[in-house]
Amino acid sequence: MSAPTRFDRGHTDDLMSFLAASPTPYHAVASAAERLEKAGFRQVAETDAWEGTSGGKYVLRGGAIIAWYVPKGAEPHTPFRIVGAHTDSPNLRVKPLPDTGAHGWRQVAVEIYGGPLLNSWLDRDLGLAGRLSLRDGSTRLVNVDRPLLRVPQLAIHLDRSVNDGLKLDKQRHLQPVWGLGDAREGDLISFLEEESGIPAGQVTGWDLMTHSVERPAYLGRDNELLAGPRMDNLLSVHAATAALAAVAAADSRLSYIPVLAAFDHEENGSQSDTGADGPLLGGVLERSVFARGGSYEDRARAFAGTICLSCDTGHAVHPNYAERHDPTHHPRAGGGPILKVNVNNRYATDGSGRSVFAAACEKAGVPFQSFVSNNSMPCGTTIGPITAARHGIRTVDIGVAILSMHSARELCAADDPFLLTNALVAFLEG
Repeated sequence: MSAPTRFDRGHTDDLMSFLAASPTPYHAVASAAERLEKAGFRQVAETDAWEGTSGGKYVLRGGAIIAWYVPKGAEPHTPFRIVGAHTDSPNLRVKPLPDTGAHGWRQVAVEIYGGPLLNSWLDRDLGLAGRLSLRDGSTRLVNVDRPLLRVPQLAIHLDRSVNDGLKLDKQRHLQPVWGLGDAREGDLISFLEEESGIPAGQVTGWDLMTHSVERPAYLGRDNELLAGPRMDNLLSVHAATAALAAVAAADSRLSYIPVLAAFDHEENGSQSDTGADGPLLGGVLERSVFARGGSYEDRARAFAGTICLSCDTGHAVHPNYAERHDPTHHPRAGGGPILKVNVNNRYATDGSGRSVFAAACEKAGVPFQSFVSNNSMPCGTTIGPITAARHGIRTVDIGVAILSMHSARELCAADDPFLLTNALVAFLEG
């Protein structure tokens, strides 16, 4: 693979489209599946018997997608090369009894999902999207992608000390308004049925969440920055999807089975049937081995040779808060992907994993940087340690350095997503 051209505008434009089309995990996996379908992948149902044929396949479950490409001549014990990511982002999610309000304002009752920067959701025009479950057992995606809700901040005249430290009560201060008048039970779901063309009274369940309706955009004098929502971690999902589609076209050169594993619920611990701590990935990989006539011994051999890149965003050094970063590790936006290290296994990278990622970046002609937390700051974590521990798979934590992580709108260098994708292509090719 030749060295990449820095700042591939077409790739970044496509990332922007992907972000805009994916306000929820359910939409994100649908967007990824659409791209994979165009690359020749086909969906397989978990309830069907699987065939051991070559080619691209994927499984959808809720807000998660597992996709893999079996090259011609692959053995049952052929190892996997996995890029893992997650589809969920911190936000405000609708409660079971959504219709509320007070003092002439109609509001929507919401619950805090994950760890958002709460102030970033104030005074921002919000849409509403998610999944509706119908009486017949089917589901329907819904996306009201226009200004519908708003969480109004208290005027400074009524809180003169606000600029000395904003204190938000998660229950009282974050309920968005969406109209005037008295709250009416069933109003929100009736509205969504009408928006979606669903007959009245057919929606019996919902998984709904707010999103900023502001479009992703280039920023800066030379358009060298990218601002947008849900980069943590749809930037990685997009990169992994693009990389998997690219390597599928090079079937004869593959000595591994390349895999995309995009999970839901990373932001609240990954413990679900669609999370990295659930059985989804292991089940898919095992069934792939067995479908090709493999035994448990083949499964063990395949897993022993498998490597996973846990791909998630990380922290670029902040120009206004440089003291919060490790003094000798300052990943810069525009400097290429980062290798994330923590000796207490909050990240799964070790020295051998570093070598794997370094080799991929060298092959792709992509620079990379190292990230480690300031010893005085608690370190976040990823799906990396979970994947390594649950499946016994060697795992390396990487990603793109961004600012404003967990904000309703995040910021990165406009060329870093393309550099990451090129590194992932080289990794999946082996």
